[in-house]
Amino acid sequence: MFVTAAESRALSCLFGLLAEDMAEREVRERVGHHLLDLLGADYFASFVWNEGARRFDDGVWLNMSPDNLASYESYYQRHDPITLKLQARGIPTLVNQVMAQRDLMRTEFFNDFLARDGLHWGVNVYSYAGNRNIGDLRIWRGRNRENFDGRTLELLRLVEPAFTSALLRARGKPEPAADTRSPVHLSARELEIAQLISEGLSDRDIAERLGIRFSTVRTYCKRIFDKLDINRRSAIAARLVQ
Repeated sequence: MFVTAAESRALSCLFGLLAEDMAEREVRERVGHHLLDLLGADYFASFVWNEGARRFDDGVWLNMSPDNLASYESYYQRHDPITLKLQARGIPTLVNQVMAQRDLMRTEFFNDFLARDGLHWGVNVYSYAGNRNIGDLRIWRGRNRENFDGRTLELLRLVEPAFTSALLRARGKPEPAADTRSPVHLSARELEIAQLISEGLSDRDIAERLGIRFSTVRTYCKRIFDKLDINRRSAIAARLVQ
């Protein structure tokens, strides 16, 4: 397929990332940031299917409310009319390929979960090891945006094999142990951004330095502040050296 220069750069960065040695959760989270840029998307979430419990667990997300995601994990995934259908297809799939948008918008799942964070148009990818789902990618745009399309699916078909390989490499590797000098553990990307904040860079400077969206930096900042239990940027440096 033909890719634009911007898409080529984004794919190159994404494939480079997927060649790195990462734990499973970090793979899913960091891929999410790149997919928001590659696909011009607004929201991202990723879960792992727990076959024994028949539920999706170990969620990571970007630009979504933790409280709303908690309601998904406790209730709405049991009343979800689309995700099991998307998972069963086993290939990148637009949400509207399994349910018409007008029908989705009539459901409790849409009105009391998706719409609360502004999710409207969706596309999902599910990675498999044999018949076992080992992780997914759920990408969404807001109501005032255009729906994803066939080109989106082509791009995701390029990404999915490398994503699956990265998850398989990470299988059996434990998550990095938390730093015993600190009561919290920041992911590699959170630590990178926290260090840039401690150096005095603004959120826009950080976005430019790392080649990610300003809104993505703001999401990371909120998570860093929550994990470090602080409310001032100037407090970050002191916490990093504890």
